[in-house]
Amino acid sequence: MQALHLNRFVSINNSPPFFSIHRTTPKPLLRCFPISSSSQLGSPNSLQSETLQALEWDSLCAQLSRFTSTSLGRGVAQRATIPIGNTPEESQKLLDQTTAAISAMDSGPLDLSQFQDITEIVDSAVSGTLLTVRELCAVRRTLIAARAVAERLAHGGDGSERSAALLEIIEDCDFQFELEQKIGFCIDCNLSVILDRASEDLEIIRSERKQNMENLDALLKAASTRVYQGGGIDKPLVTKRRSRFCVGVRASHRHLIKGGVVLDASSSGATYFMEPGDAVELNNLEVMLSNSEKEEEVAVLSLLTSEIAESEREIRYLLDCILAIDLAFARAGYSQWMNGVCPILTSEWCTAAYSGEASDSLLVDIEGIRHPLLVGTAKRDVSNILESKRENSSKSGEGNAVDKERFSESQPDYPVPINIKVRCGTRVVVISGPNTGGKTASMKTLGVASLMSKAGLYLPALNAPKLPWFDLVLADIGDHQSLEQSLSTFSGHISRICKILEVTSERSLVLIDEICSGTDPSEGVALSASILRYLGSRVNLAIVTTHYADLSRLKENDSRFENAAMEFCLKTLQPTYQILWGSTGDSNALSIARSIGFDSGIIERAQIWLDKLRPEMQQERRGLLYQALVEERGRLEAQAGEAASLHAEIMEIYNELQEEAQELDKRVVDLMAQETQQVQQDVKAVKSAFQSVLQDFDNQLRTTSTEQLNALVKKAETRIASIVEANCPAPSLSGRETDIVSYTPKVGEKVHVKSLGDKLATVVEAPGDDDAVLVQYGKIKVRVNKTDIRATRVTKKSSSSSSTRRIKRQVRPVDSESAIEKPKEVYGARVQTSRNTVDLRGMRVEEAALHLSTALSAVEPQSVIFVVHGTGTGVVKQRTHEILGKHPRVSKFEPESATNFGCTVAYVK
Repeated sequence: MQALHLNRFVSINNSPPFFSIHRTTPKPLLRCFPISSSSQLGSPNSLQSETLQALEWDSLCAQLSRFTSTSLGRGVAQRATIPIGNTPEESQKLLDQTTAAISAMDSGPLDLSQFQDITEIVDSAVSGTLLTVRELCAVRRTLIAARAVAERLAHGGDGSERSAALLEIIEDCDFQFELEQKIGFCIDCNLSVILDRASEDLEIIRSERKQNMENLDALLKAASTRVYQGGGIDKPLVTKRRSRFCVGVRASHRHLIKGGVVLDASSSGATYFMEPGDAVELNNLEVMLSNSEKEEEVAVLSLLTSEIAESEREIRYLLDCILAIDLAFARAGYSQWMNGVCPILTSEWCTAAYSGEASDSLLVDIEGIRHPLLVGTAKRDVSNILESKRENSSKSGEGNAVDKERFSESQPDYPVPINIKVRCGTRVVVISGPNTGGKTASMKTLGVASLMSKAGLYLPALNAPKLPWFDLVLADIGDHQSLEQSLSTFSGHISRICKILEVTSERSLVLIDEICSGTDPSEGVALSASILRYLGSRVNLAIVTTHYADLSRLKENDSRFENAAMEFCLKTLQPTYQILWGSTGDSNALSIARSIGFDSGIIERAQIWLDKLRPEMQQERRGLLYQALVEERGRLEAQAGEAASLHAEIMEIYNELQEEAQELDKRVVDLMAQETQQVQQDVKAVKSAFQSVLQDFDNQLRTTSTEQLNALVKKAETRIASIVEANCPAPSLSGRETDIVSYTPKVGEKVHVKSLGDKLATVVEAPGDDDAVLVQYGKIKVRVNKTDIRATRVTKKSSSSSSTRRIKRQVRPVDSESAIEKPKEVYGARVQTSRNTVDLRGMRVEEAALHLSTALSAVEPQSVIFVVHGTGTGVVKQRTHEILGKHPRVSKFEPESATNFGCTVAYVK
């Protein structure tokens, strides 16, 4: 990129090469659309929207939004449109990004506070609306913040593959560095003003306006002083009325201003504000220059607006990348808040045979999972209780530092963690059990866990949860009665199941609560069994809840079916919310009715009637349930033994890897120390060689005559050149060697010398027969080979007015008879910023004097400071002028003027 100081704007209509942007087309960013997208379903969006609503996905995204850092990320999360992988690879990439973000958070949080949503600003620029200074500065701050995020990720990562997941997001981003520099070159975003250097015309206009204002100010002050001396006013008054500068005078003394024009009067009519006749032309010029300045500022803003409009695609892509990073860190923070663990997604089906062979491998293996919404509720409840206890303790004066720990230990697990274990080959799971036993909550937990894993979120579970990647998650939960559509509860339920069956695939997850309930039990069982057999051959997994005991018998003739029951404690008549896999559960309707206070006679008669209907079935089901529990306990014990053995092997491998990593780190440190020592030795040797040359030169210079001086200098130059050549890499030949060899430098020409680090030097002596050229860099003259130099590029000089001339310094060879001219005093730019402003307003005189003296001592030499003392009573201003007049570092100062009320400009030596 070209340097800013090399490209001053000549005019807005003829902008320099600084405004040319080399655009690259970024590769498409991985866009994972919300699961409600119609492209995933091929059916009306209402079906998927109802599924998300039933699983309360929007509430979970609302929890996630609290961990976002930008308005973009917060809006996406609150609208429940966070990215969800459309393929297993995309979901795994989102999980990798979350893992990388968690790793990056170990070195500190990611600062996105300066990042703004500039989407509307870009839209305005594209539509042709002129952007304001504040909007342009917002774009610049956002671009700077985006580049800072990229630098943090590039230099703050651990260099592993996990960090690469975040770096891949910003790999092809165009951070619009040139656009950012243009805005910073034209606008001071601290003061929100357009700088003079934004264009040549603007600089000329402001310079002329400043000169005109100085003349007008001097004229008005002189007129006001005459009025004051003539008794026409209590004190000289220069003010502005109707956009024109004027002086105040009593109505009775208006004759003191000859040829004056009355612009305004005070409310009492006693004071006139008159424009002297001599000031009319200057005021007219001021109005004209003010309008021209506004037009030129509009031209600058228009040019920058068009630059943003042309960069629309790159800026939008950059915003998408920063949004993806913000969501990755939000997922990481949310996962840590829930104590989540990374799920393992399996995209391949289990290879369990349907010929009746047993398979111990699991399709779904999730241990100790809690529903994330219940986790959030529990955390808020605990925080509220602890806050209440803390307030009570502070009032009573009996605070206890371990209250939180004791409270946590005394509370039972809430929500209750559950285990979800589905064997390979199982396509349909029928969950039975009592009402309020947790069937629907358990089914919702699996549905939400599937969505979370697809969206790159960790699961609030134990160990390493494993589950398949489902292309669709379809649920029928709740009452779908609709009076508007003339649908009963059963009709709405069946209608929704029909839609699910139309769109489901072999990779889908289907969740149905209380299948075919609300109708005749016999017909309900028959229809449910037919639907479940259809789902068994069409989906990856279906979970249904029911109170139909006959559906549990489907497992007897079809290995694709599995039963599960919600545990119920008959002693306490309370559910335990645990799932008993492979078992069938009773509805326990009579036990629940008894617990809520039903008449005992009614309960007894119901029990007699039930025994008459199914006496043998009750006994058989109790035996099957006990046998299933025994088998489950044995299987769990075997799995626990295998897990312990596997953990021991993993720890052994981990210790070996850790030892190798420590050894590798030690070797890296040793190699770095050796390299550092070698470099220090080389530098010391070169310094010693140069010192030897200089020492010999000084010793021989004392005894050498004038005739031998040139020979002595040439000898020293040869030795220096040999040292430089010996310690610099040999010049590599490029494809342009022919042009370099054919180039012959001339005396006095500026050239780049490769052996001097491509520094700019002056040719003192043309090349001889040996192609050696004598060049001078600073005070050192060195002979170098002609192939070691290259010509400087010739830059075109544009004609400009006297207001934009630069000071050119001539570089002449230094010899024993030349004298160093004393440079003229050159001060920094006379532009007020927060760094060069000393604000004394509101201070007492002594406090202001001490503050001003301290600031003058600390300011850099050859700089300009603006001392803001205000108008007030004038005591602080008087003290300021006294200090500036006597201070040894102040060369001069300018009192306040008509364009700079209440401020004195000081020039520091």
